[in-house]
Amino acid sequence: MPVPAPDIWRRLAAALTLLAAIVVAAPKVALASEKSVDAPFVATGDGSDAFYCEERRLGYWFYCAPPEETEDDTNAAGPPASSAVQKLDAITAELRELKARAIIEPTPANVTAYIRFQRRQLDQAALFSDVWQRAIWQDPDLDYTLQRPVSTLGKRQWQDARKAERDAAMRSLSARYGLFYFFAQSCGACEVMSPIVRSVTSTWNITVRAISTDGGPSKQFPDYTVETNQRARMGLEPKVTPAVVLWDAQNQRAIPIGYGVMSADELQDRIYLLTSKDAGYDF
Repeated sequence: MPVPAPDIWRRLAAALTLLAAIVVAAPKVALASEKSVDAPFVATGDGSDAFYCEERRLGYWFYCAPPEETEDDTNAAGPPASSAVQKLDAITAELRELKARAIIEPTPANVTAYIRFQRRQLDQAALFSDVWQRAIWQDPDLDYTLQRPVSTLGKRQWQDARKAERDAAMRSLSARYGLFYFFAQSCGACEVMSPIVRSVTSTWNITVRAISTDGGPSKQFPDYTVETNQRARMGLEPKVTPAVVLWDAQNQRAIPIGYGVMSADELQDRIYLLTSKDAGYDF
């Protein structure tokens, strides 16, 4: 029996409606199917597994480990602290820059900036100097003035004690040492130095041998001898007079004391130090 035309159209409309519903529902079914399969994950033992492995579900090839901190992340916390040397260099550089700017462009602002910065550094230097002084006062191991006083009273006492020690050494000097004195008749400085050498050697009973480098006589040393290359053999400067040299009879060696004019006190000090004190002991 033939179907009336209106019934055909009703059936066709219902079929189209069903087909449209199937098309719309298909992605949702597929998505639900995917969600029903859990992606495997490897637990890391920390509190981040739930976020990385369960909530995000990043797939089979995701190892469920939180990202490690890179070197850039570590450095992002900030640059390392500057050392004291770097800070001091920066202050010096800034001071030089401000000074140069004030000289090249001497505006009130530039000059004022330099003066203010310099004043701050001078205050810092004054603070350092004050703390330095206080540290020395409170620690005798740091106080060099205990070895070499600088005050008038302390210096006088130190000099008296040192002179007594020097004189004691000079009294025993003649048993081991003699003295060579090189002079020249034409030497003006020798006229001044000869009486000083005579006075010191007489005071301490030191044997002196006067040697004329030009063959001329000396009022202070009438029993002089003429040089016969003695200075060269002793390793002395051959052109400088007067020259004073100690001779160590025990070790058979020459000890140059000095050239030119010296006071009696300086001559005795040099003899004392070169024969009785090691370098660095008394300075």
